[in-house]
Amino acid sequence: MRPADLSEAGGTANEIDPAFVLETVQGALDDNKAEGIVSFDLRNRTSVSDHMVICSGRSTTHVGALAEYIRQDLKKIGADIVAITGTGQGDWICVDANSVVVHIFRPEVRAYYQLEKMWDPKFDVNADAA
Repeated sequence: MRPADLSEAGGTANEIDPAFVLETVQGALDDNKAEGIVSFDLRNRTSVSDHMVICSGRSTTHVGALAEYIRQDLKKIGADIVAITGTGQGDWICVDANSVVVHIFRPEVRAYYQLEKMWDPKFDVNADAA
């Protein structure tokens, strides 16, 4: 279930609750069949972002489409998107929405980089992100 409007977010675009942005991102990914969705709470670990979401798309086309769905849904709630990078190749796209950073990989690329292990050394990419 995705949030319907900005009033649920708690205010203006500059005041959007990071949890609401995270919920919106996860809803877009779930609704559009992203695989192996995991999120990390970074609030007490880094000042870069509050949350990180990592997932896989089935193909370069699917990876690109997932990034676009996120962009559209964040725009609907008035959330700022700082940057979307990696769209040229579609192996790994990063969506930076200030409080939430989303990494969308093709499965082989995700297994190679194992980004989850940076935030949780015990994380098993092969078991949880297939």
